Amino acid sequence: MAAEPKTEPRPEILAAFEAAEGFMPRGEGLALYAAATRAAALGLPLLEVGTYCGRSTILLADAARQAGVSAITVDHHRGSEEQQPGWEYHDPRTVDPEVGLMDTLPAFRRTLHRAGLEEHVIAVVGRSPQVAKVWGGALGLVFIDGGHTDEHATADYEGWAPHVAEGGLLVIHDVFPDPVDIMTGQAPYRVYLRALASGAFTEVSAVDSLRVLRRTGAGI
Repeated sequence: MAAEPKTEPRPEILAAFEAAEGFMPRGEGLALYAAATRAAALGLPLLEVGTYCGRSTILLADAARQAGVSAITVDHHRGSEEQQPGWEYHDPRTVDPEVGLMDTLPAFRRTLHRAGLEEHVIAVVGRSPQVAKVWGGALGLVFIDGGHTDEHATADYEGWAPHVAEGGLLVIHDVFPDPVDIMTGQAPYRVYLRALASGAFTEVSAVDSLRVLRRTGAGI
């Protein structure tokens, strides 16, 4: 009988996660890792929308490594709306001085190299809706953590939620029900409500702004 996958990362993986650039706190990271290890048991890839510098990718990659599946991360690496110059979450170190635009791809590659997880990740450089249109396979987990406007969050959901396999997990980050707690807009919250109302997904857990839902029906 196969051993149950560990639902907590090894100390060195957790240390790599905490050392990487990014915004996901430890508690949400642990919840994401637990969801990823359970979803990976389906034997299907784990996909993330919104790579940034690879902080959460570390967790998905280690869960994928443990199960012998692939972690796929999709990002154009030009930064989401709140990461552009003049905004609160802008990091000038991520700007390519030659073209004057954000480019988080080099930082992401360094993150994976330091964590020793490069061979377990497929990095897709492109815009999420365009990649979703040409994607053909089922996924054990979809983690939505891309742009936070209604346009972007809705496109990520409509593009990728159909690919979540029966029993697979849909994970949504930055879900803020109370406008007082708003950080990046409430678009992810509206996507979360839509997923529940669809009847296709049932909530499994909630840790701070992270929501984990399981596909229990058809549709989106």
